[in-house]
Amino acid sequence: MKLILIGASGLVGQHVLQIALDDARIERVIAPTRQPLPTHPKLFAPIVSFDDLPANADWWSADALICTLGTTMKKAKFQAAFKRVDYDYPLMAAKLAKQQGTETYVLNSAIGANVSSRFFYNQVKGELEQSLTQCHFTSLSFVRPGMIGGNRQESRPSERLMMLTLMLLGPILPKKCCINPAHTIAKALLEAAIAKRAGIHEINSEALI
Repeated sequence: MKLILIGASGLVGQHVLQIALDDARIERVIAPTRQPLPTHPKLFAPIVSFDDLPANADWWSADALICTLGTTMKKAKFQAAFKRVDYDYPLMAAKLAKQQGTETYVLNSAIGANVSSRFFYNQVKGELEQSLTQCHFTSLSFVRPGMIGGNRQESRPSERLMMLTLMLLGPILPKKCCINPAHTIAKALLEAAIAKRAGIHEINSEALI
């Protein structure tokens, strides 16, 4: 199958990319990116601006699209900038792919995603999920991890402290509160894309341990 991957340079996206390139079921990976990715015979990584995605590019036509794009409030600094990355870009990619005939969309969302949430992060994730349902994909999956485990390129001291706490308390915590390894999340995203099950599906954090 032909797969589009949005967010290939992020923690989870890097795992999705590597797993997909190693998977014999995936013939081609299209990974539009702002910075060059390592070359691979199965990979096409066009350099793009997410503020001006090419609407008529033929590579939007694929079997499935996986989106792992996202930022943090610390990095974005302003709510508007955060929402542009975590809402506007994923939704625009969804609309362009759907227009070109891509019928499966898989989103790396978040535990607690809800338009009515008091927390801005979860509210934006909920708004994105809601908007994606209105795109009418044949198959739409929301993977909702909690704390994501893995080695990040940027320093996140508070997140490391939280992760250490969760690791220590892991044996007594509910499954939905445990750390979700980036590799496990990536596998769930890819399998949902390959399965292409009709309808809207949710894969929650307790299934990603």
